[in-house]
Parts: sequence; structure tokens; C-alpha cells
Amino acid sequence: MAAVRLIAVAGLSIDAYVHLDLASAYAEAKAPINEGILFRAEAALALLAALALIASARRLPLVLGFAVSASALALMLLSVYVDLGPLGPFPDLYDPVWFPAKLWAAGGEAAAAIASVAGILLLNFRPRLHRGSRFCCHR
Repeated sequence: MAAVRLIAVAGLSIDAYVHLDLASAYAEAKAPINEGILFRAEAALALLAALALIASARRLPLVLGFAVSASALALMLLSVYVDLGPLGPFPDLYDPVWFPAKLWAAGGEAAAAIASVAGILLLNFRPRLHRGSRFCCHR
């Protein structure tokens, strides 16, 4: 379980670093909510999820890690392959170019999502001990 959490924390940390690093470059769009704001929000969520995973090996931090990383990866893939145009207060997020920082973020997000799911599955299938018993059993 420790290895799964470490991978998820590392992936979320890479995601947060890349988004913080690129936020100023993407803050130039003329929209009420520009990509720089979205990048900073993503970085903050990724850091909070990573801190939750460091603090606890329970289901909720793993679900949070999965939600943050999987949604970020899905939005990145959508922005690369689909031009939706501007949506409400958001600018057009279409960016069909893969560059090293984007690949790092995608890799971190994918690793964190996969590790979070693995952690959830490990929690679901881990044998539980009865109170006062030395023998392990499944419920």
C-alpha cells in the first residue's frame, strides 16, 4: 500500500508542479476565468490530494487522488483532441500540441489515477482481522 500511495503522491506532485510552472504563460487569455486561473486551481487540488494521501491510507484520500488526477487527464485529452470553443466564462481551451511539460503532466496524472485505483482495490480486498482474534478472515 505504501508504494501505491507513493506513486500517487509523486504523480500528483508532478501534475501540480507543471501546472504551477505553466500558469503564468496561460494567464493571458481575455476571459473572466483564464487558463492561468484553471492551472493554479488544478495545482492546488493536486497538492491537497497529495497531502491527503501522505496523511492517510484510507479510501477517501485515494478517491480524492483519483478524482483530481483522472479529471485533469480527461480535460487535458479533451483540450488536445476536441475544439469545443469558449464555454461560458472559460476561454477556448483547445491546445492540440504535445510538448514535454504537457507529457510530464499527463504521465503524472495517469500514474496517480492508476495508483489511486490500485489503492482502492487493495483496500477492498485486504483481509480484515476480527476483534480479539489472531486469525485473518474475509468478510
